[in-house]
Amino acid sequence: MQAVDTNSGRAVYWGTGRRKCSVARVRLVPGTGQMIVNGKPGDLYFQFNANYLGVIKAPLETLGLENEYDILVKAEGGGLTGQADSVRLGVARALCQLDPENRPPLKTEGYLTRDPRAKERKKYGLHKARKAPQYSKR
Repeated sequence: MQAVDTNSGRAVYWGTGRRKCSVARVRLVPGTGQMIVNGKPGDLYFQFNANYLGVIKAPLETLGLENEYDILVKAEGGGLTGQADSVRLGVARALCQLDPENRPPLKTEGYLTRDPRAKERKKYGLHKARKAPQYSKR
């Protein structure tokens, strides 16, 4: 959904991403390529980890738009890995709103697919989901 920012008059593109327990609400705004997550610079928020930052910027790099849009994110829940993957999905969805022509390359790279894996629940009689107590013969 494209909206116009009332403060600056620029077009804003929205996308929501989810992964594990994380939810990221992403806004793409025309700009210089900077990323702000929960009010902090993206590099600082993701602890200067090249893997997290590479995952997030991958959809933009696929389309060659790295320095054309600012990424504004509100991320909640989970850890940094889940949040990074949810931001990637949100960015990819926002890019699809920007131009429907962006969808096929993002789809072939797998950026529009939500990763359904989540932590398995703990079962009674076990230490964790599958870890059993030590076997005792007598």
